[in-house]
Amino acid sequence: MKDSVIVQEFLNYLKFEKRFSEHTAKCYQADLKQFGGYLIGASVSGPPADEQISLHPSKAGQAGPATAVATQADIEVDQLLLSVETTAVRAYLVFLNEKQYSKATIARKLATLRSFYKFLVKRNQLDSNPVAVVRTPKQDKKLPRFLEYEEVKKLLETPPMNNWLGARDRAILETLYSTGIRVSELVALNMDDIDFLGEVVHIRGKGKKERISPIGSSALQTIQHYMEFRNKRAQSNSNFDSKVLFVNKHGRRLSTRSVRRKMDKYLKIAGLDPAISPHTLRHSFATHMLNNGADLRSVQELLGHQSLSTTQVYTHLTTGKLKEVYENAHPRESVGYQQPGEPRHQ
Repeated sequence: MKDSVIVQEFLNYLKFEKRFSEHTAKCYQADLKQFGGYLIGASVSGPPADEQISLHPSKAGQAGPATAVATQADIEVDQLLLSVETTAVRAYLVFLNEKQYSKATIARKLATLRSFYKFLVKRNQLDSNPVAVVRTPKQDKKLPRFLEYEEVKKLLETPPMNNWLGARDRAILETLYSTGIRVSELVALNMDDIDFLGEVVHIRGKGKKERISPIGSSALQTIQHYMEFRNKRAQSNSNFDSKVLFVNKHGRRLSTRSVRRKMDKYLKIAGLDPAISPHTLRHSFATHMLNNGADLRSVQELLGHQSLSTTQVYTHLTTGKLKEVYENAHPRESVGYQQPGEPRHQ
C-alpha cells in the first residue's frame, strides 16, 4: 500500500496535538494501513454486490453517478479513504468478522476509523463522518483477572533481596501493586518521581497526563533498598542513566517487555498461573481497594482513568466479597431464611 498523506497528517495530530504515545500512534497506523489495503483490494476485485464501496465524486474527483464503484487498480489510497461511505465501513466489519477477529479487536479498529474520519471532518476534508452511524459490535463481558491477597504476597516475596537485580525486581512488583500503575508508566519513572517524605509517586500517564498517587511504606522501603544497590553500581559504571529509576543491567531504562519477562520468571518460581501479567497487579490493586471500602471515584483517579465507566468494571469483581460480608453479618437463621416451599413458622 502506498504511503497516505492524510494518514500521516492524522498520526502527527495524535502525537503532537493529542500527545499520544508512539506505541498508540503505531497501533492507529497499523489499523488504517489494514483498512487502506482492504479498500485497494476491494477496488481491484470488487466486493459482493451488497458490499460495494461507493465513492463521493465531489471528494474523490470522479466523474459519473454518486454511487460509482471503484474498479481501477491504481486509485490512490488517499482518494479511496476520502471516498468511503458507510456501506464500505460496514462491509469492512463483515470482512474482519469473517477473518475471525475478536469483537474487542473489531471494536478497536472501528474506533480508529471513527477518530480518523472525525479528524478529516474537523479539518474540512470531508463534509460528514461515514463511521458516525456505524454501531460498535456488542462486546462479550469479560471481567479482568485479579489475584487474591495470598497470591500477591507470594509473588512479591519471590525476588531475592540480597542482590541488586533481585532488589530491583522486588521493587518493581511492589510498585505495580502498591500504586496500580501501568507498566508503561512504571518504566517511565525517574528517580525524582518518588517522594519518600510525602509517600507519593509522580506518574506520567496516557496522553502525557500527570497524576500523583500514594505509595505504601512497604513499597517505599523496597525501592530505597534497591536504590542503595543501584547507586553503588552507578558509581563504578559511567553508562548508568542517573535520572532513570528502574534500569537494566547496562544502566539504561527498562522496557515494558523486560518487565513482563521478569514477571514470567517469578510466576514460574512461585508456582502461580503463567497467564498472569503485570496488568493483573493493576486489576488486583483496584479490586482490593474497592473491597476495602474505597469509593469508585477515588479508584478512578488513582488508576488515571479518563472515564468512570472504565473503572466500573471492577465493581463486578467485588460482588462475591459483598455477598460474603452480607452472609457473615446476616446468618440465614437470623433472617428467617426458608427453602422454597417450606411452610412459614408461626
